[in-house]
Amino acid sequence: MYLAIGFLYNLNKTEEDFQMLLKKQTVWLLTMLSLVVVLSVYYITSPDSQLNEFATTDESKENAQSEEVAEESKGDSTVTTTDSEAVFEQMRLDMMEKRDQQKEELVTIQGSSEKTAEEKNAATEKIEELQEITDNEKIMESLIKAENYEDVLVQTSENGTVNVTVKAEELSAEAANDIVQLVRKNMDAPNANVAVKIDPK
Repeated sequence: MYLAIGFLYNLNKTEEDFQMLLKKQTVWLLTMLSLVVVLSVYYITSPDSQLNEFATTDESKENAQSEEVAEESKGDSTVTTTDSEAVFEQMRLDMMEKRDQQKEELVTIQGSSEKTAEEKNAATEKIEELQEITDNEKIMESLIKAENYEDVLVQTSENGTVNVTVKAEELSAEAANDIVQLVRKNMDAPNANVAVKIDPK
């Protein structure tokens, strides 16, 4: 009888121990799950992600600034080139305006009742001369530019001197002489006074 009672006691104790162990394991499992959840939330909202976001933002800003500087540099380069070309164009415009003004004055002489026939004829001849000079300048610019010059400006002064300006890195004496001979040949004037100068790129 005592053995039966002892056996039942041990059985009840073993069952209680098992239940206690099961409860501990359950508590441990729940604790681990809670810890995993907390760590997951912390990882999602951790400062590292904010730092990454800031780093990405800073990198984007740096890229944008680099692109802006590059664009400004490009813009500066374009302005420099445009200014260089504008010098030639402005000189052409100035010459055209000056000649247009001369033509207007000559046309006024042609239509004036106070001018003699000789004065009117002289005005007509001068208008034709100005037009011929302008046409020759354009032809010479095209011919010289065809010799691999970036740009060429030809201007004929009132005293008959032909001023040639070429845009190039350098201009040798031989190249300058070739230009002089080309101008004289086009003008059909072997002894024409021709001045050549270089405008660096």
